[in-house]
Amino acid sequence: MRRPLSLKLYASALGLLEPLARPLLARRVRAGKEDPARLDERLGRSTVPRPEGALVWLHGVSVGESMSLLPLVGALKTQRSDLALLVTSGTRTSANLLAQRLPEGVIHQYAPLDAPGAVTRFLDHWEPDLGVLVESELWPNLILGAHERGVKLALLSARMTEGSARGWSRAPAAAKVVLDAFDLILPQEAETQARLSSLGARTGPLLNLKTVGESLPFDALELARLRTAVGRRRVVLAANTHPGEDEIVIEAFRRAGLTDTLLVIAPRHPARGEAVAALLSGFAVARRAANQPLTPRTTAYVADTLGEMGLLYSLADVVVMGGGFLPGIGGHNPLEPARLERPILTGPHTFNATALYADLFADAAAIEAADSAALARHLKGLNDYPHIGRRMGEAALACAQRQGGALDQAMALLEPLLPR
Repeated sequence: MRRPLSLKLYASALGLLEPLARPLLARRVRAGKEDPARLDERLGRSTVPRPEGALVWLHGVSVGESMSLLPLVGALKTQRSDLALLVTSGTRTSANLLAQRLPEGVIHQYAPLDAPGAVTRFLDHWEPDLGVLVESELWPNLILGAHERGVKLALLSARMTEGSARGWSRAPAAAKVVLDAFDLILPQEAETQARLSSLGARTGPLLNLKTVGESLPFDALELARLRTAVGRRRVVLAANTHPGEDEIVIEAFRRAGLTDTLLVIAPRHPARGEAVAALLSGFAVARRAANQPLTPRTTAYVADTLGEMGLLYSLADVVVMGGGFLPGIGGHNPLEPARLERPILTGPHTFNATALYADLFADAAAIEAADSAALARHLKGLNDYPHIGRRMGEAALACAQRQGGALDQAMALLEPLLPR
């Protein structure tokens, strides 16, 4: 496969800039965005030996994508125990969560930068037989470098925004070469399928890996302890919130006048815990990451820890899903609270999960709130009529259970690409 001039120039430019990679990564370390002990992985160097035999490499850039890989990792581990499995991701948060949830024996590494040297070192070391990328990770040097070595490639649960499609359309030859490197492309929804097809991709059936999976795990003893501290109060959980959304939820909570309800805020990025706590003036605040106890007197609890969303969803009576109240984020996976039978409130900007929310809305399992005033009305309604929330939760669970066939479909389509 010949690379067009645009991709040759892209590779040359990153090759020239590669000597600056370590200083740039060091700057990201100071900002808390990189793990200082594992910077070499970003440059394609690993201290972990490659296991013998065939190896499948799976990649998801951030938390949502990485978590959507877990059912697939589990299925591969069960059905093809002869395969070595490598999972890469690009953020510290995703790495921390994967460390907690990957099955024993599955290797995690940070993904290499898309620079020629880093890509070459990564592929030289790991020599994957199959690469499975999820959602929107189209790094030309990494993809084409793997393809040119004969690595089979699959892009699952693919998602391409209108802006990304517009950008790739300015370099149609480059887009066609990159997309042709994949042996299998399964778009997440019809809009992405149309955008990829317009760029010349050959796509298979729709597949959304975020519809797959079991309920998030939690510590039953810790849940009992927290419920004792909450007492007879109801609990509203604002989950996976981003800057600007915490204020919307807090204002709505105040407007609703929920005096006998505990507000729990779990920011998408736990490092924001202290900043979120500072917004809660007038509340008796406790922060979980600071080991401040939740007591009957606590009126707002900042759950700024990792890997405890199953615990928090289970504690909640109502879940306000973050990521959808401000433009540009696109919402987060609503099936996580749905699998734990929780009613869901969300904002209007959920383009990352359009189909999932459409099903939940149709089943009266979730409600969209346009702003803080609407959110306040819905919070008050669910507080005054708790039986409605229970019915919504039952409908949410039923909707989540209907989504279970996606994993079998993914495995069946991947099977011809797996090493024999």
